[in-house]
Amino acid sequence: MNRTELAQWINSLIQHNNIKAFYNSAAWEHLRREVLEEQHHECQICKANGVYSEAVTVHHIKYLRRHPELALTKDNLMAVCDECHYQIHHKPKPKPQLNIERW
Repeated sequence: MNRTELAQWINSLIQHNNIKAFYNSAAWEHLRREVLEEQHHECQICKANGVYSEAVTVHHIKYLRRHPELALTKDNLMAVCDECHYQIHHKPKPKPQLNIERW
């Protein structure tokens, strides 16, 4: 499957709300294992901060839904721990600054 076919397949999965089919595919499972092994099962974000955490997730740096053509591109993948992966996808939203005293 070339990049164009891959992107079309992923786009159809997105339209049918079935992106899980990509993550269950043999191609993704194989590449995921490869990336984890190459990055020694170390969370790359924790490692950059001088801490060791076991990586259990492979994260798409450029999000799959926005860049389906990069779904199976190693340069777009990073091994991360669950905590870092959660923080990537759930960044805290800043609260608006109150300039007027309310009480």
